[in-house]
Amino acid sequence: RGYIRSGEKMGSRGERRMHMMLGHLRDNGAGEKRGLKVSETSAVRKVKMETDDGKVLETYLDGDALVAGDLAKVNIVSLDPGLANTAIGKSGISFIDGEAGRLTYRGYPIEVLAEKSTFLEVAFLLLNGELPNRDQFVHFQDKVMSHTYVHQDLTNLIRNFRYDAHPMGMFVSAMAALGTFYPDANPALQGAEVLVNDKALRDKQVFRILGKAPTIAACAYRHRIGRPYNSPNPGSRTNPWGPHAYASSFLTMLDRFDIEGDYKPHPKLARALDVLFILHAEHGLNCSTAAVRHISSARTDPYTCISGAAGALYGPFHGGANEAVLRMLERIGDKANVPAFLERVKNREEKLMGFGHRVYKNFDPRSRILKSYAYEVFDLVGYQPLIEVAKELERVALQDPFFVKRKLYPNVDFYSGLIYRSLGFPTDFFPVLFALPRVVGWLAHWVESLETKGAKIMRPKQVYTGSPVRQYVPMAERWGEAPLTVNYPTGTAASRRREISFQHPHN
Repeated sequence: RGYIRSGEKMGSRGERRMHMMLGHLRDNGAGEKRGLKVSETSAVRKVKMETDDGKVLETYLDGDALVAGDLAKVNIVSLDPGLANTAIGKSGISFIDGEAGRLTYRGYPIEVLAEKSTFLEVAFLLLNGELPNRDQFVHFQDKVMSHTYVHQDLTNLIRNFRYDAHPMGMFVSAMAALGTFYPDANPALQGAEVLVNDKALRDKQVFRILGKAPTIAACAYRHRIGRPYNSPNPGSRTNPWGPHAYASSFLTMLDRFDIEGDYKPHPKLARALDVLFILHAEHGLNCSTAAVRHISSARTDPYTCISGAAGALYGPFHGGANEAVLRMLERIGDKANVPAFLERVKNREEKLMGFGHRVYKNFDPRSRILKSYAYEVFDLVGYQPLIEVAKELERVALQDPFFVKRKLYPNVDFYSGLIYRSLGFPTDFFPVLFALPRVVGWLAHWVESLETKGAKIMRPKQVYTGSPVRQYVPMAERWGEAPLTVNYPTGTAASRRREISFQHPHN
């Protein structure tokens, strides 16, 4: 979106997009002209720019993109807060067509993968570019599942968190700490190109992280509810987990009691979670995935990269969307309150969470898939009051011209939050359930970034808005300047009690 596609002729939708893009180059963002004249040739792939001092730049589109580095030849930078229309690299992992409501992994439609594949098969696809044959899949699954065990020192670290520590905080911290157990895979210790040059070593880190991520997540969950951690059961050729090994093993670590050595989750629940994992595995260069690319560009070890990405996902603007849906439904309270709530949304007094998407201008393809699984789970584990509220909210909103006109359809967060709630997961565990499958997408981008020839360390430009050069004034001579007010935190009630006591004359 926003780029001119190769071969698209002027006078079409491509011309309008070109004029819109180049309009930003003519304007400095404050409504002032830069004296930059831009003309487009009849062939869309070539762009000519001229400054008011006579400098001329002729540049070509690289595929569908204008090469921003060429702007430096005429002393111009592109200002794009949020990188909304800036590509930081090329990728062949996933493709999103927001206008049509389509998502593909390595060219395969997400609907097909959710129906016919499994999470570990999709993981292989994202990491390697092709679907595995039987021997490849068995080898891949065995490698991942055999790396589910974590060092005792790591579980001791998790045990040292407070009883009420947020599960995502534990996940982020434990993933970063995991890297200290494998100094052989740390480029800071073994050389910057060690993981670039040694594919076997690189693949081993992928198996380790994919295998240990659910174990760390399960430990965080069990820690929060005050139960001892369960050791993973990787399965075997004589006692396999079945088609949904990853999800089944994870659910077992969450729920098994010590006396239930042969415990296995309900296959329909395992399948539903497996589909959720497929749908959340990858979604282009979102905030957390871009963080992986950014951190990896410094040749940082993969454990720190994944921890950094999880830290980005921890933010409420990124990984907290399905949690926000539940909070909204709790505020509505009863399905009888839905019409009044939607009226407040129309009056901009409330936000409608779980509807619409920044990328998709049509139905989120993942939401269609989840809807059928959502009701299958509800039928199995029972309907809760919030589910009835959600059903009524969806029904009324999809019949209201106000929301239909704005293409505000339920997105993946709407249904995933409901499924997680019906499965009994606490709301603050939702970001961990988002991070767990997204690990494979992060790893796919980490691998792709290492394999990219000529990749550079990320170093974005900035548009400086601070003071011009100033002369230093000695402190004794600064009395005439305006005071700088700094509001420091007031501290706790106990701190204020002590301060008041110190101000009393007897002290």
